[in-house]
Amino acid sequence: MLDHLTVVKHPLVQHKLSLMRDKNTSTASFRRLLREISLLLAYEVTRELDMTTIEIETPLEPMSAPVLEGKKLALISILRAGNGLLDGILELVPAARVGFVGLYRDPETLRPVQYYCKVPDALDSRMTIVVDPMLATGNSSVAAIDLLKEKGATNIRFLCLLAAPEGIERMQEAHPDVPIVTASVDSHLNDHGYIVPGLGDAGDRMFGTK
Repeated sequence: MLDHLTVVKHPLVQHKLSLMRDKNTSTASFRRLLREISLLLAYEVTRELDMTTIEIETPLEPMSAPVLEGKKLALISILRAGNGLLDGILELVPAARVGFVGLYRDPETLRPVQYYCKVPDALDSRMTIVVDPMLATGNSSVAAIDLLKEKGATNIRFLCLLAAPEGIERMQEAHPDVPIVTASVDSHLNDHGYIVPGLGDAGDRMFGTK
């Protein structure tokens, strides 16, 4: 396994992912499972947050207690499917700053087209976590991270539910400094750029659209 890639093998993550893959899982259940699994993945992707200590008083005595250091982390959702992961992470880190990058994939070229970008300030002093359920071709993820680096981000993580080998390779070539955290590396991409076996279109399944 590549050094910059972490596959979260926790039993609850794998169980919930299997339920999400099932084509008979309802939209409501899919949305709930995505929120739950994102909470579990968030524990892994935030493992390296900087810490410091402060002096507090417990009911029994004073102590030096560990707390997070530095500016609030930034969560960047790649629209629209990224919002499903975003909701769960915000339950764990409610003070995080949130940004959005809007990209759609041209069905002919499979290349990303940007239509929106609004991100927090001071990205150069924040850990920035980019979220998108699917790392397929990697083109949209690379484009989003290109934008964030242009805006000053230097400490970036990428969090996804599923990854294809093609997308991992594309990300490693373009952004070898960006670690990837995922629940599964699937087999391959089909001719339409979908992850196989995958779970279909995450946005459509989350929002009940086709």
